[in-house]
Amino acid sequence: MSTLHVISHSPFGDNRLSSCLRLLGSEDGLLLCGDAVYALQPGSAPLASLQASNLQGRLFALEEDLQARAIGTDDNIRAIDYPAFVALSLDYDKVNSWL
Repeated sequence: MSTLHVISHSPFGDNRLSSCLRLLGSEDGLLLCGDAVYALQPGSAPLASLQASNLQGRLFALEEDLQARAIGTDDNIRAIDYPAFVALSLDYDKVNSWL
């Protein structure tokens, strides 16, 4: 059963991102939104963890939050808008928000 994991908290304030990465299955996706997009800052430890997690094609970030924080993405991260987020949530069996 595939799960879309949604994280909105900064990876520098707690361990939600690292806990999520430990639990991700091979069919699961990860969406970063809100302050969680800070994990994509070049040279950061959270970005290194994401890159090591082999999430090609399954790592997403809300475009609006990336723009608000002036954070760019590379080819391994798909920036999506809110309508695409809704569509993405339908592609997975369930959605888990890490509150």
